[in-house]
Amino acid sequence: MAAGTLYTYPENWRAFKAQIAAQYSGARLKVASSAPAFTFGQTNRTPAFLNNFPLGKVPAFQGDDGFCLFESNAIAHYLSNEALRGSSPQAQSQVLQWVSFADAEIIPPASAWVFPTLGIMQLNKQATEQAKDEVKKVLSVLNHHLSTRTFLVGERVSLADISVACSMIWLYRQVLEPSFRQPFPNVTRWFQTCVNQPQFKTVLGEVKLCDKMAQFDPKKFSDMQPKKDCPPKKDCPPKKDAPPKKEKAGKEAGKPQEKKKKEEKEVAPAEEEMDECEAALASEPKTKDPFAHLPKSAFVMDEFKRKYSNEDTLTVAVPHFWEHFDKEGYSIWYGEYKFPEELTMTFMSCNLIMGMFQRLDKLRKNGFASVILFGGNNDSSISGIWIFRGQDLAFTLSDDWQIDYESYAWRKLDPDSDETKTMVKEYFAWEGEFKHVGKPFNQGKCFK
Repeated sequence: MAAGTLYTYPENWRAFKAQIAAQYSGARLKVASSAPAFTFGQTNRTPAFLNNFPLGKVPAFQGDDGFCLFESNAIAHYLSNEALRGSSPQAQSQVLQWVSFADAEIIPPASAWVFPTLGIMQLNKQATEQAKDEVKKVLSVLNHHLSTRTFLVGERVSLADISVACSMIWLYRQVLEPSFRQPFPNVTRWFQTCVNQPQFKTVLGEVKLCDKMAQFDPKKFSDMQPKKDCPPKKDCPPKKDAPPKKEKAGKEAGKPQEKKKKEEKEVAPAEEEMDECEAALASEPKTKDPFAHLPKSAFVMDEFKRKYSNEDTLTVAVPHFWEHFDKEGYSIWYGEYKFPEELTMTFMSCNLIMGMFQRLDKLRKNGFASVILFGGNNDSSISGIWIFRGQDLAFTLSDDWQIDYESYAWRKLDPDSDETKTMVKEYFAWEGEFKHVGKPFNQGKCFK
């Protein structure tokens, strides 16, 4: 079974393909999309990263065995299983057909139409109208194909559905308003079937179809353009009484200077070009730190995480935690999954846990969790210990963190109680009696 790390930036639809494929296949995929594991624009320009991925682009995959891949379709294929790739040569060819269709026929017009509405591309009315016509052709092809089919290839989700659906996410979110999509009911039915599969939802969350076609906003476009500092002028204005500088006479006098300027312009280093998605990321306004209102704490979360990752849990990490824990600046919470009756296969339950972790990437700096799956197939439960900055549930501080937390029952723990000390010890070490659970330990997952 494939296992490794996917390097990307948050909300990269190209990376979604690999993440969803891993959800179906059970591949053990870690997602590095934020500091300190990965910082887009910095990490991907380091010699170490470029040695493995010469273009410096993401998504990029590095297996636990050192195997490296770039290009999102190749990564998604590698992380898939036989059911996703196609169980026969014919099915495999059909999957490849639709994956290529997404790249060649959907993405170009979708980008031309959607990117101006996001403020990351200047509006070209002619190009937008042409893109709308091309999208209609694409939807017509899909609508006809899906008139007698639930999925694009065979009777179950394949990599074809994953690739095509991911390429259409922004179309449905931004511009395919009800009147536009009305002639293509089979496509919309198929798209909603896909994105509401548990494996899709774990990665994408809720995908809301747009109610009104988004339009280009000149002010938004202007605001999202990177601001460049003007270089200081070399020549100071002449003093009031100073005589004016003499200019060289004749037309020929300006030619050497013009030639010199032209040469300087030619040797000036060209700016590195970004693709549309990278430009979108670079243009995004910086979000406010949800924890900015809290006072500084003496507890260094990263130091504890290093102890937990690199040294013995019971003899080093747990004592370090209690020695340095700041009960005024941090709080400890117990979270238990509310719907154990819905948990079936254990690998799917683990995917549920890891999906939540992936969507909380921006919380890692101020949070830590050890979550455990207890029991076995069709008889399991999920619970864990979470450490957050501040005294409130951190999930409520950001809309991006609220997808999963309501599926858990939360209880704030008293850091001075014996019960809390026992639970912290057992959940951190993944061993103990776990008297409150009543099921045997199966496996644990860490958010750090």
